[in-house]
Amino acid sequence: MSKTDENKGQKFGFSIEKKIEGSLARVGVIHTPHGDIETPAFIVVGTKATVKGLTPEQVRDLGAQAVLSNTYHLYLKPGDELVRDAGGLHKFMDWDGPTFTDSGGFQVFSLGAAYGIGVTKIATDEESNIPLVTKKRREGKQDPDEDAHSQHEQLAKVDDDGVTFKSHIDGSTHRFTPERSIQIQHNIGADIIVAFDECTSPLAPYEAQKVSLDRTHAWAERSLAEHKRLGGPQALYGVIQGGKYQDLREEAATTLGAMDFDGYGIGGSFTKDDIGTAVAWVNSILPEEKPRHLLGIGEPIDMFLGVESGCDTFDCVAATRIGRNGSVYTKNGRINLNNAAFKTDFTPIDSTCECFACRHYTRAYIAYLFSVDEMLASSLGSIHNLYFIVTLVANMRKAMMDGSYKKFKEDFLASYYA
Repeated sequence: MSKTDENKGQKFGFSIEKKIEGSLARVGVIHTPHGDIETPAFIVVGTKATVKGLTPEQVRDLGAQAVLSNTYHLYLKPGDELVRDAGGLHKFMDWDGPTFTDSGGFQVFSLGAAYGIGVTKIATDEESNIPLVTKKRREGKQDPDEDAHSQHEQLAKVDDDGVTFKSHIDGSTHRFTPERSIQIQHNIGADIIVAFDECTSPLAPYEAQKVSLDRTHAWAERSLAEHKRLGGPQALYGVIQGGKYQDLREEAATTLGAMDFDGYGIGGSFTKDDIGTAVAWVNSILPEEKPRHLLGIGEPIDMFLGVESGCDTFDCVAATRIGRNGSVYTKNGRINLNNAAFKTDFTPIDSTCECFACRHYTRAYIAYLFSVDEMLASSLGSIHNLYFIVTLVANMRKAMMDGSYKKFKEDFLASYYA
């Protein structure tokens, strides 16, 4: 029987095993009713109660400890009540390890302020990746007609009580409030759930971030009250917002840190270069004895920045999303198997990798699968990328425990970004 199996049925908790001198990094264990999560850890995203193209057995075999699903999507299909009647998320998707659900708050952003303009919650200075309408807004040159057009197309409208949105599936109208989000998440039944929040654009000005932050704090109180009213074994995380502004981030950490949450999620809406600073502002204030999850962060360098800034867990769709399109991680950086150079390359994706794809197939074979649109290509790309990220964070944990973290980081970054 594994350590995880031995600890099933326990109450939620968090224990710190080691702190890393000179940083906020720590090694710990999150205890849940479905087993332990050794931290730091990368949490695999299974948005619709499935990791795209992979069976639960494959997800377990690549080393994943926990899976995160999406409240908004499961509410629309198949419906949270159906998931509840099926025995909850774990039985419904045949995953017996720990699970998370987000609150639906990110969809407030993606279907609202970000809808149709291509802005993500992490800003970038790569101008080639910024849509024209966004460039105009950043430069204060937006066209009133363009702005009205994008507002017309938005599928989510926010007010102080909650969010009214149209389904991206059939256009039907729905309403999320903090209470409703918590009710849905209780029906879904994940071990760790998240308070309803408003995720803002990283391009939003200070005044807009402040209004949104006050709303998120009011929603946090309502989420917590509803969670306590419903009862049960689930843990509830509050969400820290505040954009790139230090005073707002610190206000959020102070305000939510004083509330009776089991842990904390740290929202995006800052520039990528700020992960190592904005996250540290927050974690320097949040209660040390509670776990911290960095939402939607998943590139290799982000893992190091997040860990050193005091985060315990991470989730991101990037690994599977790019893997389904032929882009894969290697010890020497990312490569795209759709490039002609790999057509006759009979080596593994990464010669040092022990994932299923690298143990059984060559770059040439997987490149061929992509070229003929075979489903197996996406599965193999996803398996490899998830194994790469999950293993990277697991090895960071090992290095922190044995005192070799600094060298491990230097060696990895020197190879990956060579």
